[in-house]
Amino acid sequence: MTKHQAAPSALARRLAPLGLIALLALAACGDKKPGAGAPAGPGGGMPPPEVAVLAVQPGTVHLTTELPGRLEASRVAQVRARVTGILQKRVFTEGSDVKAGQTLFRIDAAPYEAALQSAQAQLAQAQAQLAQAGSTATRYKPLVAANAVSQQEYDAAVAAEKAAQAQVAAGKAAVRTAGINLGYATVTAPISGRIGRALVTEGALVNQQQDGGTALAVVQQIDPLYINITQSANQVLQLREALAAGRLTRASGAEAAKVQVLLDNGQPFGQSARLLFTDLSVDPATGEVSLRAELPNPGGRLLPGMYVRVRVEQAQVEHAILLPQQAVTRGTRGDSVMVVAADGSVAPRPVTVRGAQGQDWIVTDGLQPGEQVMVEGAMKLMLGAKVVKPVPWQPKSAVAPAGQAPAAPKSGASASPASAPASAASN
Repeated sequence: MTKHQAAPSALARRLAPLGLIALLALAACGDKKPGAGAPAGPGGGMPPPEVAVLAVQPGTVHLTTELPGRLEASRVAQVRARVTGILQKRVFTEGSDVKAGQTLFRIDAAPYEAALQSAQAQLAQAQAQLAQAGSTATRYKPLVAANAVSQQEYDAAVAAEKAAQAQVAAGKAAVRTAGINLGYATVTAPISGRIGRALVTEGALVNQQQDGGTALAVVQQIDPLYINITQSANQVLQLREALAAGRLTRASGAEAAKVQVLLDNGQPFGQSARLLFTDLSVDPATGEVSLRAELPNPGGRLLPGMYVRVRVEQAQVEHAILLPQQAVTRGTRGDSVMVVAADGSVAPRPVTVRGAQGQDWIVTDGLQPGEQVMVEGAMKLMLGAKVVKPVPWQPKSAVAPAGQAPAAPKSGASASPASAPASAASN
């Protein structure tokens, strides 16, 4: 065998394993029976594509609207000096909670103690004079009947007794006034709440006549807090017109006038507020109406002056359906959804949308209870699919972590954040 004849034999030995592998693969393909892989569609074609659907159920949808608000202390008291003197001591911790009647400051009380003693002495003198005048008038009374003293002398004794009684009354008032001023030397908290920083220090001269008294501190009651809310007067008018026309109904029961506060991170505050009143006039500068709500604030987590967003619930739509926004097609000719029938066929359906509820549309007409509305899978229909396989739709936020059960499908009447006006119907 020559050198040129040995080369093809070596190449054949190298290609033999590859050929064997190819033959085995062809044999495996030939042995595969129909139906062993993915399920075939009608007539042996591709299976119908899966689309996510939501079975709708009408219910009561509470309309909410997000409005700006500002927190305000429910009670504010300025602690001021009511007597003049040198501030001797501060007896509270700045930024702490205080009780009504708790001592906050002490002012030099020596002058007022002396004034009280002087008033007491004058009262004692007036009482002695009254005793003397009273005894004289009592002694003269039988003598005037016997003509032992003149009527004029008796009248003078009676008048002296009455003047002494007036002096005693004046002395008692002076003692009370001196006692009150002495009490003002000990400055107490007028209300319970949280006190801020001291506005004066020990050794400062405070005065009760300077602009109503020298300001010493401020006490604020922050549990509960007030929320001052503003809303456009046009929204208020639209809401009342909708209520009068019957398109909306007033929220009743525990949901009536419910106010929820949203924190900076978008999460709701742990306590719900209560709407107190709606102002009767519109601010001519802003065209807005003011509302006030009361918010429990245990622990003082929120502080006065903070700006917040609030959700106000006050009206509701009966027999409405909440649909995710991606399920509704909105256009100049109207709104529509894709309804999946029992046989898997898909057809468009016009619907009536009355507003938004967070990430959902509020649908009031066009759908029947139990019908399946396609939420996801529109791209598959664009590829030419006529029949689909419906599967329950799950919102992305409802996907549970590994090892946990997934959340229940979204109901067609669940409540969520809204943009429809619904705040000032209480009036």
